Amino acid sequence: MFYSIRHLTQFRYDSAVSESLMEVRMHPRTEGAQRCLSFQLSVDPRAMVYQYRDYLGNSVHHFDVPGKHIQLRIVAEALVEVQPLPELPKRLGADAWNQLDALVHTGDYWEMMMPSQFASPTPALVDLIGELQVVRRDDPLAFLRELNESIYHWFDYVPKATRVDSPIDHAIETRRGVCQDFAHIMTTLVRHVKIPCRYVSGYLYPHALRPDRSSEGASHAWVEALLPGLGWVGFDPTNNLLAGERHIRTAIGRDYADVPPTRGVFKGKASSELKVSVRVAPSDAPPPPEAEIHTTPQWEPASEVEQFDVQQQQQQQQ
Repeated sequence: MFYSIRHLTQFRYDSAVSESLMEVRMHPRTEGAQRCLSFQLSVDPRAMVYQYRDYLGNSVHHFDVPGKHIQLRIVAEALVEVQPLPELPKRLGADAWNQLDALVHTGDYWEMMMPSQFASPTPALVDLIGELQVVRRDDPLAFLRELNESIYHWFDYVPKATRVDSPIDHAIETRRGVCQDFAHIMTTLVRHVKIPCRYVSGYLYPHALRPDRSSEGASHAWVEALLPGLGWVGFDPTNNLLAGERHIRTAIGRDYADVPPTRGVFKGKASSELKVSVRVAPSDAPPPPEAEIHTTPQWEPASEVEQFDVQQQQQQQQ
């Protein structure tokens, strides 16, 4: 399947700011069943865009807008091919837990097993472990399928129920959240039983006949767990899915802190608003011009904290 992706991010300020520094992680990865055939990043005001790969192989673009401006507009466009993944077995063999432990012992997976900024055990998470009975049983694949489904049924999907920097306790205590929260919760629970687990940032092509819970006009997040004989397998607890041909990966990390679509700061005493619009379409039906996109969201505050001379700029994954 070929996909055309257009990701618009726009920051608007109530007074001119003097400089914006930004990192962007929107370039789809090329590995396994996925290939990024083309990618283009446009910035307004115009700026020189540089690129590097981080230690996990994510493509990171960064730029500096040094002059005064009242808005910052970023448009990422990509053409991606995603081939069908082999069908997974219903379960693994009787010795799969021992095989997993041996795989972990001989590999370098410690970063994806340790607590991280947004995926750390808390008292609320300990209670959830008891509620969902998160202990080793059956085999690793069957356990992960069950956990994926349990998170889907336990939590309600409610857009804007949390913020980009909300700890997992907010979603656990209210039983409401977005894909970013569900991915962090599942990551922490999977690491609890000593399975390497990583956070995946990307996009989900909407199902034509069966609507997904996740927002169509935003980026998406899910997790990947390491399994013996299968490698990294994707699980989408927001939609109770195994990651497949509709999931388009842009970055992997320990949690959201490693892979935000945008991360930056601006200089100036100004309030900012953020608008994000994402469109994923088959490549033979490219996204329409911005004015025709039906998923254009409303402007919203980029941050609710007091404005300082240097202000963070990030977008939540819905």
